[in-house]
Amino acid sequence: MKKKNTLDPEEQALFRDSLDGIRPINHDTVVHRRAQAPRQAAQQTQQRREADHYFSDTYQPALPTEGPMRYVREGVSSYEVKRLRRGDYVPDLLLDLHGYTQAEARHEIIALINACKKQHVACASIMHGLGSGVLKRQVPAWLTQHPDVMAFHQAPLEWGGDGALLVLVDIGLADEG
Repeated sequence: MKKKNTLDPEEQALFRDSLDGIRPINHDTVVHRRAQAPRQAAQQTQQRREADHYFSDTYQPALPTEGPMRYVREGVSSYEVKRLRRGDYVPDLLLDLHGYTQAEARHEIIALINACKKQHVACASIMHGLGSGVLKRQVPAWLTQHPDVMAFHQAPLEWGGDGALLVLVDIGLADEG
């Protein structure tokens, strides 16, 4: 169904006269992506190398299948895992991996551990979520491979419960226990 023209012939003529000589605009502008600063590109390359160096996707550590997810590195007191479970450690840094791919998650975990060491933060929380369970299975396997991870335990409910881990990072100070 066509719309009826509500303008009278004089107004139509006036409109046509006002548009006389106007031509369509050519959109020939190309928008280029902003180039990364060399420093940012170098940092990302370094993080990729570190992730590939520390983490193997094929390595499967002997982690508990019953009860909460937990791990303590050899030479670290098992009391530290108990302190993580009880919530004695409060995470100062939080990493939310919801929506990340495995490759992105690996790089973010490396960045988190590096940030913990740089800022002298002993405890961090990694929220991997439940979802399909891919990151829930893979994140603990990666963490056991990193030399600066002393221990981790499934987070208490206030820090994410089943969908998160509290991680104890060796920040270079004297180990407790």
